[in-house]
Amino acid sequence: MRIHLSSVFVDDQDRALRFYTEVLGFVKKTEVPLGAHRWLTVVSPEEPDGTELVLEPDEHPAVKPYKEALVSDGIPAAAFAVEDVPAEFERLRGLGVRFTQDPLEMGPVTTAVLDDTCGNLIQIFHHR
Repeated sequence: MRIHLSSVFVDDQDRALRFYTEVLGFVKKTEVPLGAHRWLTVVSPEEPDGTELVLEPDEHPAVKPYKEALVSDGIPAAAFAVEDVPAEFERLRGLGVRFTQDPLEMGPVTTAVLDDTCGNLIQIFHHR
């Protein structure tokens, strides 16, 4: 068994696609029209056949209160591994990304948390 898909709920698929590709550096993998929305996935350019992240519309009534509660409590919706958190923090901050947590070392792990502009907090981390 392996993880093939994971979702992050977004309030605007176009804005999410721009952010996740142009800012974070993922690559669009799948785009299938589904009425008012799309089945839209991105992948890491380092693993084009790896786990796909679904940019899922957040229109279900339970999703918005759930997302708001996570953001209010500072809980990331997803975590992405990077090689160097401080370097990625500086790169992304230079692109105008807003962070809710600057790089923080916690033993062998360094994390930072950013706002994805689509209603989610996303954690970046690396493990030494």
